[in-house]
Amino acid sequence: MPLPYTDPFEPAGHINGIRVRRLQVNADNRGNLVETLKSDWDDFYDAERMPFTQNYYSFTRSGVARDEDRWHIHQHQRDRFVVIDGDLVVGVHDPRPGSATEGAVNLFRMGAAQGPDGQYTLMIPQLVHHGFVVVPGAPAILTNFPTRLHDPGDEGRVPFAEAAATLPDGRPFTWELIRRDLGPA
Repeated sequence: MPLPYTDPFEPAGHINGIRVRRLQVNADNRGNLVETLKSDWDDFYDAERMPFTQNYYSFTRSGVARDEDRWHIHQHQRDRFVVIDGDLVVGVHDPRPGSATEGAVNLFRMGAAQGPDGQYTLMIPQLVHHGFVVVPGAPAILTNFPTRLHDPGDEGRVPFAEAAATLPDGRPFTWELIRRDLGPA
């Protein structure tokens, strides 16, 4: 059974607090230029509520998930992900009691293989489980513009078994399900 990937540009299907901003890819025969965060994007930047504090990128090998058996979570920080090269799937799970989307799982495909629709910034709210797996076939580079400086006390890991996140068909969430759906390298 194919997995239910989330349409990044249809907010009605998003976990409460998720934001997506389509990026403009300016391409010509020399390559491309893409603006990834600007101070006049009031849906992604606000000096007080959503400041720019730092930027980092991670290079991840083909088929690898960051944290194979657990979710990543922040108490206060929001993440703003952009895929610079390659392709990945970002998994997001809402564990927040009382949230309108409590228990929901979103699967966002990001990267060049998705064409113009794969070039976007994904903002993940605080207190929401998240992680990613690189699509088999090539490595990927993900950059993040978090809203707070790195603070080990703000982040945590929650084992998938403890989170009990399930896909709409009732299967427990795992990165292996994503890999199988994406096919061989």
